[in-house]
Amino acid sequence: MRRLALLLLVLAIAAPWPDARAYYEEVPPEPARHAVRFTEYAVAADSPLASLAGAEILAQGGNAADAVVATALALGVVSPASSGLGGGGFALYYRASDRSVTFVDFREEAPAAATPDMFARRDGNTDQVAQQRSQVGGLAVGVPGEPLGLETLLTRFGSGRVQRRRIAEPAARLAQEGWPASRYTSMYSGFTAATMRDDRVLGAFFPPGAAQITAGDTLHNAALARTIRSFGAQGSAPFYRGAIARSIVREVGRRGGSITLADLAAYRVVERTPLEGERFGRRWVVAPPPSAGGFTMLESLGLLERWLPHPREGARFRHALAESWKGGFRDRALYAGDPDHVSVPVDRMLEPTRLDMRALRFDRFAARAMSDYDVPGESFGDVDAMPRDQGTSHVCVVDREGNVMSLTTTVNLPFGARFTVEGMVMNDEMDDFARELGAANAFGLPGGGANLPGPGRRPVSTMSPTIVFEGDRPILCVGGSGGSRIVTAAEQVAIFQLLLGDDAGAAVVRPRIHHQGMPATLSYEANLDPRIVSGLVVRGHQVASVETSANVQTIRIHRDADGAITSLDAASDLRKDGAPAGH
Repeated sequence: MRRLALLLLVLAIAAPWPDARAYYEEVPPEPARHAVRFTEYAVAADSPLASLAGAEILAQGGNAADAVVATALALGVVSPASSGLGGGGFALYYRASDRSVTFVDFREEAPAAATPDMFARRDGNTDQVAQQRSQVGGLAVGVPGEPLGLETLLTRFGSGRVQRRRIAEPAARLAQEGWPASRYTSMYSGFTAATMRDDRVLGAFFPPGAAQITAGDTLHNAALARTIRSFGAQGSAPFYRGAIARSIVREVGRRGGSITLADLAAYRVVERTPLEGERFGRRWVVAPPPSAGGFTMLESLGLLERWLPHPREGARFRHALAESWKGGFRDRALYAGDPDHVSVPVDRMLEPTRLDMRALRFDRFAARAMSDYDVPGESFGDVDAMPRDQGTSHVCVVDREGNVMSLTTTVNLPFGARFTVEGMVMNDEMDDFARELGAANAFGLPGGGANLPGPGRRPVSTMSPTIVFEGDRPILCVGGSGGSRIVTAAEQVAIFQLLLGDDAGAAVVRPRIHHQGMPATLSYEANLDPRIVSGLVVRGHQVASVETSANVQTIRIHRDADGAITSLDAASDLRKDGAPAGH
């Protein structure tokens, strides 16, 4: 108990740097650790060490942008199955000084050699063989966006009070000195060991003769420490035009990929206008395309407030949730793509009259098919096909000034393409494109022509960084990891807090469900109330129990009558052994 009390104190003040091994001596972590109330600033990440890295920078006078970069770099070290400099992501940033919200897209991009049929079945190959090419090896790798994305966050929004070298140092120190392997890293290494062992860095994580990485073992990545320090010293330049860029091209090519120095030099971060909508009396600001998570969440919330304006826990509520997602996932399959290359009719998809028509199709006593939520007579242009992300991390940060950052970063599937360059796990983001018309990706999501690979295109994502406002002030930051389950999990955690009255810690722990239309199965976490499960079965849902559904981080922002922040309730998901940090 003495050790637990000391650790909780460290998490609360974010200083000094703790003995990382102490956190993992008691597994699983106690519930009190996953949710903490702070008054000055807070970081909620899915690793306690990453949260501490961000809080360390905030303690030195940094702001939310500085802290989120430190946290993301640390996540790339301690959670190599999830994210890192070899991947990409989305960030939603609220700047308190002018109350603006900016969406930063640093999603990976297809190389110039990409073609629409590059992952299609050919020469008698099975679908499984075709899918393997989009998930493992050089051809699976998209042009990484995270180095330039993190640098852009610092350039655009950083405080300027903490040097980039200092921001990078907590992550570099972890990589150099070592960190304890998490249960999450251990679990997924057991599934991917066969394709990880021939990589010098990833292979060294495995004990001799072991079938998987052992939780609690100290891991080191000296190569990644050098790479992170290169970022601290020179920013993103070495990754796109320097020595690291040459290493990326060489290693990706050796493994069958086609990324060139020209592809890396051409990469750009894109700032986009966030999507937003008034739902349940609040303003929800969400990710625009190439995320499909944002419009799916707004569609779902729009239907829910028509069906259940005052929701309460129970089978009826969970049934309505499941039905509300089917139309959004159908729209994803039909229309979603890179908005710089295809027209994504988001405004028309979110029109109130369209939601009204979809709402009329709801049956509170029976589950309906995904296609039942089609809108009669609707035509948004040519549709090429109809039906057809776990390696992901999310961070929420609120700083002393009231700035809010919601960031999701990913290498796609666990351990990405299963190899490293200069210590970085390389993404397998090409699997998020449609491999061919109607073919499902690793998460069972079908793809249409708008999401086929092509030069410079960015694949559709379900990443859903979200900030919710009352009036013009943010009250909630939320987001998650877990592929197609990200949007449904993040939305539920937000609803549990804002509509069901949970505090942040209870909202993250409450069991969740998921439905994406195809396959036609409602999955539920095994600890969901059996009476709710029975109510879903009675309504005709095909149900399947799962151990966990996704991983969500959140910060609830409490204010006084004048709008000043009084407290920050930060919660990290126990499903991934997360813990927040702050002051």
